[in-house]
Amino acid sequence: MYGDSPRRRRTLIAAAATGSLMMAGIGVVGTQFAAAAVAGCQVTYTVSAQWAGGFGANVSVNNLGDPVNGWRLTWSFPAGQTVTQLWNGSYTQSGTQVTVTNAAYNGSIPSGGSVSFGFNGTWNGSNPVPTGFALNGVACTGGVTSPPPTTASPTPTPSTPASRLPCDIYAAGGTPCVAAHGTTRALYASYNGPLYQVRRSSDNTTRDIGPLSPGGVANAAAQDSFCSGTTCLITVIYDQSGRGNHLTQAPPGGFAGPAPGGYDNLANATAAPTTVGGHKAYGVFVAPGTGYRNNNTNGIATGDQPEGMYAIFDGTHYNGGCCFDYGNAERNSRDNGNGTMEAIYFGNIKVWGYGTGNGPWVMADLENGLFSGVNAGYNANDPTVNYRYLTAIVKGEPNHWAIRAGNAQSGSLSTFYDGKRPNVAGYNPMKKEGAIILGIGGDNSNGSAGTFYEGVMTSGYPSDATENAVQATIVAAGYR
Repeated sequence: MYGDSPRRRRTLIAAAATGSLMMAGIGVVGTQFAAAAVAGCQVTYTVSAQWAGGFGANVSVNNLGDPVNGWRLTWSFPAGQTVTQLWNGSYTQSGTQVTVTNAAYNGSIPSGGSVSFGFNGTWNGSNPVPTGFALNGVACTGGVTSPPPTTASPTPTPSTPASRLPCDIYAAGGTPCVAAHGTTRALYASYNGPLYQVRRSSDNTTRDIGPLSPGGVANAAAQDSFCSGTTCLITVIYDQSGRGNHLTQAPPGGFAGPAPGGYDNLANATAAPTTVGGHKAYGVFVAPGTGYRNNNTNGIATGDQPEGMYAIFDGTHYNGGCCFDYGNAERNSRDNGNGTMEAIYFGNIKVWGYGTGNGPWVMADLENGLFSGVNAGYNANDPTVNYRYLTAIVKGEPNHWAIRAGNAQSGSLSTFYDGKRPNVAGYNPMKKEGAIILGIGGDNSNGSAGTFYEGVMTSGYPSDATENAVQATIVAAGYR
């Protein structure tokens, strides 16, 4: 099925009443910032959810001027609202006045770049959008400004990419990415290679689509121009890790594909539009029959070796078919028995396992079983999750594995399971084979539906702290 969840349909009460608040004119003053040559910005404040007495909000600042190194955003709440929790920065509040300063990893905003943070708060009576935003002490007034001619202006700091993106964080945690796939953005701060390839139907010509800048969002305009007047398919999802673990059209397996020769279909390149940090991008829309795979990988865990993986999915696009997976699978596209897979599953099938509610659920596809805990079948701690943008995590090591998930737009991760391998024969020790799949099961079962935006696989079992830091950068990326 494909449809809006109640969360996706929820009216953004305060934001709907006023619209997004767009402002410009970063003022850069004070001892550290007084000499900036040109300044300007755009601020978007959006209420993402509201309930009795509480709300969540996301704030994005787009830098239109010279690079900013160290930022401080202030505003006043017009109706006495209070901040109770904030991520991707630090905050103080005195009365109605709020001050948010950068975290250690997001203090630089290059020209044309953006930074985002989110928070939870309380309200009483009404929850209007605040006004009077100021960056580094000067009000955003709606324009790009220069200092007076008498102001000394040193050479601007060169534009630099974000210092910490998911694979930079995994590497710092001792569990480096061995596969990194994303059609929406780069997953290393320095990555400037191709993200994916499209092929247009008019002449079967292909084109690689890269990021707008190193570490940046995909250049969707390049795809739109190339595919104008015709249709395009996503033919390759490139591995950004440097190991060559690219994903291409899945070959025949235990279940034959729908395309000639038994291959799976390729995704329509424009079927999953999104925005990341205010920039247009495209995800991978997996309709039943669509699938990607690499059976000849480099560095992916085999046997009982430890690994981790995360993916960002559309939490409202799913079905009960088998199996919308991303992760480790068999190298021959066949069912090779219990424990020969370790992949993230997302959907609401109940044949092998399920959690609370009606689904969808994040589970682990370990072959011949979708598991949400130590027991086969029902596990009460695995909740229904249908965030519009979902962070889903599965990781495993000898006789130990975990499921974690969270809202990719705000907040932190929750742990749904952390314990021993399933108490079913064949899963301890594991017998992973090291292929990579997307949108299908290990034996090429391709009846599933879902949307993939980005995901990685690691060497080694990542710590919760590492994953929490990765989640913070995902939230900061600004999926909308």
